[in-house]
Formats: sequence, structure tokens, C-alpha cells
Amino acid sequence: MIIAVDIGTSLTKAAVFDSEGHIHAEASECSRLVQYPDGCVEQDFDNVVDTVATVVRQVRAGTDRPIEALALTGQGDGLWLRDADARPVRPPISWLDGRAAPVVNRWRSDGTVREVHDRTGNGLFPGAQAPLLASLSETEPDSLRRAAVAGYCVDSLIHVLTGEITVDASDASVPFLDVNTRGYHEDAIRACGLGEHRRLLAKPAEPRQTFPLNGRGAELLGLPTGLPVTGGPFDLPACAVGGGLTEPGDGLLIVGTTLACQVMTSASVTNDHPEPSGMWLATPDENRHLRAMAAMVGTASLDWVLELVGASIPELESLLRESPPGANGVSGLPFLAPGGERAPFADPRAHGQLTGVRLGTKRSDVVRAVCESIAYAARHCFEAAGLSGRLVACGGGTRSGPWSQVFADVLGRSLFISDDPGMGVRGAAMTAAQALGGTVDPAQWAGSTHEVAPNPDYRDHYERGYERYHETLDAARSLWQRQD
Repeated sequence: MIIAVDIGTSLTKAAVFDSEGHIHAEASECSRLVQYPDGCVEQDFDNVVDTVATVVRQVRAGTDRPIEALALTGQGDGLWLRDADARPVRPPISWLDGRAAPVVNRWRSDGTVREVHDRTGNGLFPGAQAPLLASLSETEPDSLRRAAVAGYCVDSLIHVLTGEITVDASDASVPFLDVNTRGYHEDAIRACGLGEHRRLLAKPAEPRQTFPLNGRGAELLGLPTGLPVTGGPFDLPACAVGGGLTEPGDGLLIVGTTLACQVMTSASVTNDHPEPSGMWLATPDENRHLRAMAAMVGTASLDWVLELVGASIPELESLLRESPPGANGVSGLPFLAPGGERAPFADPRAHGQLTGVRLGTKRSDVVRAVCESIAYAARHCFEAAGLSGRLVACGGGTRSGPWSQVFADVLGRSLFISDDPGMGVRGAAMTAAQALGGTVDPAQWAGSTHEVAPNPDYRDHYERGYERYHETLDAARSLWQRQD
């Protein structure tokens, strides 16, 4: 029996798995995300730790069988500064944060973004660790002086529960890791002017490395001291593991807070993408990487438009059915995050828009236009990532049948939607099971899916719509550039 925990941006989830991938108990707990008017987005470190303790204790009470391991996954990017005793030196900065936008703009102009991309294949965006470190070195140098490690969410919990200062290679992938060697690219660090802060970067752990739960962690969680703990991969590659992605070319669409589009590859890292954006992520399998295009907002854009028109999530299906494909001429761009966009292009100045609105426009048209624009963004991402195989989908957005149909129609391919909403915790549990020496059948663990096939009647319509999306985006990017 393995307890797996997924520490999300606003929700922490846990589940207990047996050796065949069956779930015996589940729990979830909301965490606090603090968003400031200036675009800063932070979390409460102790609150996050408390949510982990709460869900672990709840699922532990759901089984009387012995627990063999604890598996952690969670949100990536951002900056979680802490001291040697695993205490935060300042509130953790979320991947949604926009404070480092001026740094990214400066690095775009002076060639730093391009140089880092050429060396690692990774783009830079305001919520990535490099620009956040550079921003704090200008505004909060004392925070960096007091810190012992510049980490992420998952390794922060590993530090609290085991006392180990480490980081999973998947988290470390962005922005400094050479995923081919699983070591930091020192030239990329120097290109960002962060050589003096190199000491803050923890050594990446070995694939599927375990750490023993210490006394502090055991007391916090109600689990035995010495229990093996795994810390990764973080949520995006954990979902790929949980979704059973093994073959090069297969893809995973996550319609969650992040619109994450990932493609499995066995290729070495390349920087052939015309724009310095996207991610190359290490996975637990050293012969496999993920080419990821993780857009900044997915369901967050939907939440925004529903609030704007005074609707709720239960109304989404009826709203999408009320407005036809094309939303009666309304279209949009879904880039609403405070930090702009990071894939398949990176631009801190990116923002959303709606066009084609008239006096007769209904709220259902506005909602459908935003949903279609997110699907167009997903297609844009997958084209950049090189999708060629089977496409698995998961995340809260896929629980809407009509919106899933929009994605299938726009992408022009079937979606195989997981019947298990907790793909991240499943991937973490699979990683831990393998770390314990067990044999894991990815197909068996991935569980059942149902297919949503594209409607051939809408193929030409959405081809034209995708062309308009690119035309609108090109025009918008020209305007954003003029606003500098």
C-alpha cells in the first residue's frame, strides 16, 4: 500500500493505492493562494504543509493495511526559498507570479532568453525560478542571503518530512538542467547572472530515489519513522506517468489550472523551436523526456469568463450547447495570467481579448469563444511539441463532455480521457512502487479511458477558425510589442 499526495496550486489531494493500482481511500484539502493587485502570487508555506498532513492522516485512516511508502508530487516552477532547517525565509512565490516580467523583458532584449534556450531547450517566463531569483536579487537581497536552498513545492515538503535537501530532476529541468546528463548547465546559470546564487541549487536526486521519513515527518503525518518517501516527478510529468505514456510521439493534454500539452520523446534535447519557449522535462526513465508546452492558464480562463457573465460551472454544458461552433462570430485569445504567456511562445506582455461582440451577442457565445480559444491554444502547443501518437487527456476541464468535444474537434483527433481524475497522484504512486523494486505495468495502472472522437462535420470550420486564431495572435503580439 502506497500513499500518494499531489500538492496542487490550490488543492492538495491524496490517495492510497495497492500493488495493482486500485484506490482504497481518497481525500483532498484546499490551500490558500494569495493574489495581489500588482500581479504577485504567493502561498502560505505552513498552510501547504498542513494540507499534506491533513490528507495523509485522512487516507491513512481509510485502510488498516500497512503502508510501504509515501509518494509526493505537486506544482512546479515558482520559487520556494527556505533555510537549512526547512523553514521559509519568505512566502513561496507561485508559478503564476508576474513580478519578474521586467526581468524577462530585459533578457528577451539582451539575448539572455535565447542563450538559455539554446543551451537547455527551455524558455524563460516570469514564474520560472531564474527570473524570480534575479528579481529578488534586486528587490530582496536579504531573502537570498538568508536562504540555504532555492527550491520548489515538492522538494520543500521532502525537506520538511525527511530533512533532506534535494530536488527531483523534473523540477530542476526548468530552467537550468541539461536533461541529457541530469546535471545543471553552468553556462545557463552564468548567462542569467546568477553565479553568486549557484549555492542555492540542490543536487538533483537519482531517478526514483527514496528518502526515509524522519521523526518530525512521522509525527506530522502519523506514519512510521523510516518510511521510504519519493519526491517527484512534479505534477506535469507525474500525470504523463499516471496516464501510461511510454511511446515516443504519444501526448497528454491536461486541462487544469495550467493548460499543459506534453509529448513523450526519446530524442536528445534540441532547440529547433523557432521561439525560446516550452520545456524539456526529465522523467523517471532516463531514456525518455517530455517536450512540454505548458500554457499559463486553462480552467482559470474558464472560471474568469463564467464569473464575468454571471454563470457557474454546472451551467457550462448548457451554455456550450446553446452557442454553435464559432460562437456566432465571437472569438478570443485566452492569455489572462498576470505573468503573460509561456508556451508555445513566451511573452510577459501577453493578455487576453474578445472580438466580434455585438449587441445581440449572448453570454453563451462569450463562454464558447473562450473555450474554443483555449482549444486553439492547445493545438498550437501540440504542433510545437510534435504530437504524432495517441492523445490522453485529464484534468477538471475534461469532465465537461461538450468542452472535451470542442478540444477533439479543434485538435482533429480523438481524446482518450482518463476515468480517474487523479492522474498525478497515480503517477507518483507508480514511481514509488518502482522505487521499491516492484514491477509496474503502465497499461494496468493507467486504468480505463473513454474516447471522444472529433466530429467530421466541423473539420473545415475549425481549420478556418485556427487560421483566424493565428492571424489574431500575430496582430496582438505586434500590438503588445508596441506597448513596451
